[in-house]
Amino acid sequence: MAETEKPLLIKRYASRRLYNTETSDYVTLEDIAKFIRAGREVQIIDLKSGDDLTRQYLLQIIAEHESRGESVLPINVLTDLVRSYTTQAQSVVPQFLAMSFEMLRDGQSKMMENWASLPNPMASVPGFEAMQRQQQAFLKSMMTGWGGKSSGPEAEAETPGESADDLAQIKKQLAELQAKLSKL
Repeated sequence: MAETEKPLLIKRYASRRLYNTETSDYVTLEDIAKFIRAGREVQIIDLKSGDDLTRQYLLQIIAEHESRGESVLPINVLTDLVRSYTTQAQSVVPQFLAMSFEMLRDGQSKMMENWASLPNPMASVPGFEAMQRQQQAFLKSMMTGWGGKSSGPEAEAETPGESADDLAQIKKQLAELQAKLSKL
């Protein structure tokens, strides 16, 4: 197994401090949440007893986010989860949730692949071409007025090399911004 495929081992000491065994430093719950958001699997083990505490800490991370108003789970879902612990549905709920999240991940991956295969994903947004033309006209008018130059046709005649270079640089920056937008 490659190093990134192994779960990140976090040890909990008797003082309840959490220790990252890869970086040899202490971590917080928020640090662990960042590892998970970055796609890393974690495993939290009690140093003294050897018990796996991962589930307990993941639930604590979710509870802290929910208590700060970062609600992801609607009340009716939380209520149904509580009910599932006291009914026969208990055996079905974990499998259902796992399959639902797997479908969500697959759907997101396919959507991102589809967006990436389009020549310019933003081109499908209504009004994008008009907005792009307005931006180009605005940039062109701004460029002709820079450096104390006049903004008429005589300005282009005075320094055609400079304005073409500037325009090329702006087009390059605009293309980079569009590429970043399309990745989002």
